[in-house]
Amino acid sequence: MKTLLIVYHTMTGGTLQMAQAAAAGAAAETEVQVRLLHAPAAHANDLIGADGYIFATPENLAAISGLMKDFFDRNYYAALERLNGRPYASLICAGSDGHNAARQIERIASGWRLKPVAAPLIVCTRAQTPQEILRPKQIGPEDLSACRDIGAAISLLARIASAHKEACKLAIISATD
Repeated sequence: MKTLLIVYHTMTGGTLQMAQAAAAGAAAETEVQVRLLHAPAAHANDLIGADGYIFATPENLAAISGLMKDFFDRNYYAALERLNGRPYASLICAGSDGHNAARQIERIASGWRLKPVAAPLIVCTRAQTPQEILRPKQIGPEDLSACRDIGAAISLLARIASAHKEACKLAIISATD
């Protein structure tokens, strides 16, 4: 069975809703196990053992959240050269923009040589005052649907890519017999 790893951090619940929606979309692919891990609980072995990834973070001060940064910092070198070619997507819950957080994830994923399956999904809550920023978020149904679609797409791609890899191995074995 193939594994989709969804690593997330949330402060006000918005990113968790997005990650859960992506997990629900991915779960429709019955041959793929979905693992939803809070960033502090995710380790290099989780990354290495997965066939695809979704990274979900709030945008904090025009960047990925501190705990997502910590996740990438703790695991980057242990996973380097061990994830090449695997699919990934990113989900950003932003107050106003989200593009810098998306760029940060893209640069890290590029270093791991991951393949993006979709443009970063940025959900903008328009929270601009301290009260709006800190209040619990409620992500709208259209945005949650887009998260489910990304989860379903990456789950399907992880299964297909893995099946293709297995078929190639079998072809090589047959050719050498």
